[in-house]
Amino acid sequence: MSVAPLTGVVTAAFGRHYEVDLSGDPADPQTPSLQLLHCYPRGKRSAYACGDVVEVTRTAPDQGVIARLQPRGSLLWRSDAFREKLIASNLSQVVVVVATEPGFSDLLISRCIAAAESQHLETLIVLNKADLPDKLPAAREALAPFARLGYPIVEISAHAGVDALRPLLAGHRSILVGQSGMGKSTLTNALVPEARAATREISAVLDSGKHTTTLTRLYRLDGGGWLIDSPGLQAFGLAHLDPAELPLQFVEFHDHLGRCRFRDCRHDAEPGCALRAAVDAGAVEARRFEHFRLIRAEIQEARRQAQGW
Repeated sequence: MSVAPLTGVVTAAFGRHYEVDLSGDPADPQTPSLQLLHCYPRGKRSAYACGDVVEVTRTAPDQGVIARLQPRGSLLWRSDAFREKLIASNLSQVVVVVATEPGFSDLLISRCIAAAESQHLETLIVLNKADLPDKLPAAREALAPFARLGYPIVEISAHAGVDALRPLLAGHRSILVGQSGMGKSTLTNALVPEARAATREISAVLDSGKHTTTLTRLYRLDGGGWLIDSPGLQAFGLAHLDPAELPLQFVEFHDHLGRCRFRDCRHDAEPGCALRAAVDAGAVEARRFEHFRLIRAEIQEARRQAQGW
């Protein structure tokens, strides 16, 4: 006699081991208590992400096998020439966490935004450790180009309280992304006290954080919605994006695309490039245009390597 499959949401992913919640939609505040099943994929292929809705077959009271993936509404992932890493699925919002210290990469922020835009997800930028007054002006200046584009930025101190952040997460299916040491796990602990995510001291010598989160995990939020805490990123490859469509992921480019003299303009040194003219006129931030060119060159190089050129 065949056993009917159960439907659940992947709430944790580490290696080929997944934690699946069978209790229902974790974004629904009326969902009952967690009913967790520890699952493995069927066969050798392991391509599931935190947030995936899956069908599982129970093999023991607390274990099961993932039988089928239901269609995703969105998928956030990173890739280079040879590897891809699924991060999370079925999101509505990407929360990019930076901090006054250690230093953060504005290029990484542009990468995260491009990935979010490609999946039609909202982006929120959180500036953590805003209680360090000597570091705050430089951090604000680095974030100013994103603020001018309309991306919301909220300044908080995770240790002092996160009340300003809660309403921006309510009802959303969000993921925290960012470099190591930005305080994502501390934020998670403040927002979801039962998470008890591990935290460590920042390495002041290297001006970079130590990896503290070893897996991606989904937590329910009071009042609806859920939050995913992910491992720190030092790179966010976008080799899976089409370089021809990359300009569409830069919102400030939209008014200038299609106005170049040549229809196949690459926005390099071609005469009559409307995008370069916008940069020269100050309508497009030069730094963001540099980010676009760096990401596009990386995508093209990754594709060249993948094809063995």
